[in-house]
Amino acid sequence: MEKKLWKASAKGKGENKPNISVLSILKILLVMYMVTGALLLILSAMLYKMQLSESVVSIGIVLIYVLSGFTGGFLSGKVMKQKRFLWGMTMGACYFLILVLGSVVFQKGINMDLSRFATTLVLCTASGMTGGMAS
Repeated sequence: MEKKLWKASAKGKGENKPNISVLSILKILLVMYMVTGALLLILSAMLYKMQLSESVVSIGIVLIYVLSGFTGGFLSGKVMKQKRFLWGMTMGACYFLILVLGSVVFQKGINMDLSRFATTLVLCTASGMTGGMAS
């Protein structure tokens, strides 16, 4: 009798739980960085062939941040099904944190001013949120 009561009360609670794990998050982050790598290769080839100006390269890097964030948000929204915008925003923020950690490790510090740092954070999280909402 006690088991039946527990099963009946637990039956409705677990149905709407999100179906995401740490492994799913890591896979989505891996896809985000694969997209980043592929787009950076394309941008570097364009830089080599066309001798792009610094401003064009900066715009290309911003577009890469946005496309990678959107991809991560979209994929996390497809996995989550609920609160997709929040999960997309979280994936964008995780992407940004890994970028910052990589910058600190490889450059032994952060070589950008605070306004550019904040802008990059907003771009990554907002594009992730937009991807989550679009999923």
